[in-house]
Amino acid sequence: MQRRHLLKSAAALAAPALLAQPAMAQAFPSRPIKLLVAFPAGGPTDLTMRSLADNASKILGQPVVVENKPGAGGTLPAQQLQSSAPDGYTVAQIPLGVFRLPYSTKINWDPVKDIAYVLNLTGYAFGVVVPTDSPLKTWSHFVGWAKANPGKLSYGSTGTMTSPHLTMELIAQKLGLELLHVPYKGSADLMQSILGGNLMAAADSTGFAPQVEAGKLRVLNTWGDKRLAKFPDAPTLKELGLDMVQNSPFGLGAPRGTPPEVVKRLHDAFKKAMEEPSYVAALGRYDMVPNYMSTASYTRFAQDTFAREKALIEKLGLVKAS
Repeated sequence: MQRRHLLKSAAALAAPALLAQPAMAQAFPSRPIKLLVAFPAGGPTDLTMRSLADNASKILGQPVVVENKPGAGGTLPAQQLQSSAPDGYTVAQIPLGVFRLPYSTKINWDPVKDIAYVLNLTGYAFGVVVPTDSPLKTWSHFVGWAKANPGKLSYGSTGTMTSPHLTMELIAQKLGLELLHVPYKGSADLMQSILGGNLMAAADSTGFAPQVEAGKLRVLNTWGDKRLAKFPDAPTLKELGLDMVQNSPFGLGAPRGTPPEVVKRLHDAFKKAMEEPSYVAALGRYDMVPNYMSTASYTRFAQDTFAREKALIEKLGLVKAS
């Protein structure tokens, strides 16, 4: 009799704990969620992420508030996750540069183990542009001028150790070029600088599309597997004899230790948000497409990318001595 009473008591104590997890998922979110974006306001990442945030707000029943954290090659949001509560109320964009961080900067956290990966969203389309009045009319002109003037051909990117920077350095290594790299905090700053005559070229995501369509910039090449529909005259790197493709996927992460049921709630809401026509249309303006990866797939992608980026940085001789 006494044993039966003890079993009943234990079951009574366990019941609230068993109910707590589903209840927490149902209660979440009860206040606004902060979405940290790695690049400045007004650029292609910011504009597409605001569309996503608007959609997610309606699905979650709470505002998803975009907060721009530009600089440091797009790694500041991931760094801020390390000091954020693991409660789901702070999520961050995770650009590819996050996986390169330990190879260029001394940090006390691990980009794979110390982020709860939620889902992948999309990826950038990239290319090289020059001002329309530039004497560099084609990629052959670009390469020829750079070879004749070592270290003088200036190009801007969205930051040191970003995909545009590393891809350009790899191109330069393959072609025996010495280029002058000028880093910026994001596409908006970079476009302002090249249009102001401060740079000869820019390597960027297709955030340059409006300037090309306005006749202010010309595309010399793009970096995808095939030509972009918006710039059909611009050859790919592969067509130019460089066996390279760069599309730089990115998604969302939360602080390590965020409860799995909260990660699932975020995943489900943002997956639905990225399927909305308004977000797909926003991406399309910059030749971006949805590139969904589940929580498990995105976590594996993070592990694989971390190892692959180390190999690239070592090949370029850019690993910072500890």
